[in-house]
Amino acid sequence: MTSHRIAVIPGDGIGREVVPAARAVLDAVTARHAVSFDYVEFDWSCAGYLRDGTMMPPDGIERLRSFDAVFLGAVGDPRVPDHVSLWGLLIPIRRAFRQYVNLRPARLFPGVDGPLRTDAPIDLVVVRENVEGEYSEIGGRLSRGFPDEMAVQESVFTRPGVTRIVDYALDLASKRSGRLVSATKSNGIVHTMPFWDEVVVERVERARAARSTVEVTREHIDALCAKVVLDPGRFDVIVGSNLFGDILSDLTAAVTGSIGMAPSANLNPEREFPSMFEPVHGSAPDIAGRGVANPVGAIWSAAMMLDHLGHPEAGAEVVAAIAATLADGRVRTPDLGGASTTEEFTAAVVAALG
Repeated sequence: MTSHRIAVIPGDGIGREVVPAARAVLDAVTARHAVSFDYVEFDWSCAGYLRDGTMMPPDGIERLRSFDAVFLGAVGDPRVPDHVSLWGLLIPIRRAFRQYVNLRPARLFPGVDGPLRTDAPIDLVVVRENVEGEYSEIGGRLSRGFPDEMAVQESVFTRPGVTRIVDYALDLASKRSGRLVSATKSNGIVHTMPFWDEVVVERVERARAARSTVEVTREHIDALCAKVVLDPGRFDVIVGSNLFGDILSDLTAAVTGSIGMAPSANLNPEREFPSMFEPVHGSAPDIAGRGVANPVGAIWSAAMMLDHLGHPEAGAEVVAAIAATLADGRVRTPDLGGASTTEEFTAAVVAALG
């Protein structure tokens, strides 16, 4: 029996509904693979911020350090500004644990009607740089409250940071179709994006010297977003900066039917620190507490966690069970046009595993 310690942060809103769903599926599949999870729950959330004035305790990072992985439900509350919740919990975890790869697959499952008029298969992955780029802490506000108030925000692109994310994307593309697209905007952003492009060229040439056969193309982000909408089936692996990857991954989730189905992994590929897994749908306060949230994003994130922890067969079984449940079509949450509850959909996935 292989055991893993998992830190669980249900968070806010529907996070508290989809995390139990993911755990139920994990318990069902791990029992067949001689794997056990020791869950330790942390009640860190916007509700905690409103109560205590902090998203997590001062020693929060140290308390998470010894775990094999972190599983997060969702964070967000209309009463708490988004930058407070994000910079108080999620981003500190990503940066303290060097989770520089944000991996976000998007797939149009059989039986799901996406919003686009296309029957072409969609199965792609966005590789997002996760700890630098446009989401830096460098900058500030000046003359607050006056007519000439201003704000300055600096982007930070380092050669090691761009190199490691591009290398990860090249390696992933080599294991898939051999096609990689780099998102850029070097025609308008005069310093950081040309630098990004230059490093991409360097890494591609190095990969070719090592006999890599990955085909790499460059697309400006505005045109790329349009092409993802018009013809998403043409894409396989897309690599982008923190901002571009964030935008693209939500877009690709939408074109595959529902952002409620989108998973993500915040990875420290070297495994020096715990990685973190989370659905990307947010806390969805408009439906929280009604029991109708789509748990696919959380369950799929759990499958990605299984894969990262060294149990790819178990992870693949979970994704197959999701696919079988969606293809069957009898159990659907409201975002997919059905009337099923979160618990009903979860039970159907567990049954499909059987």
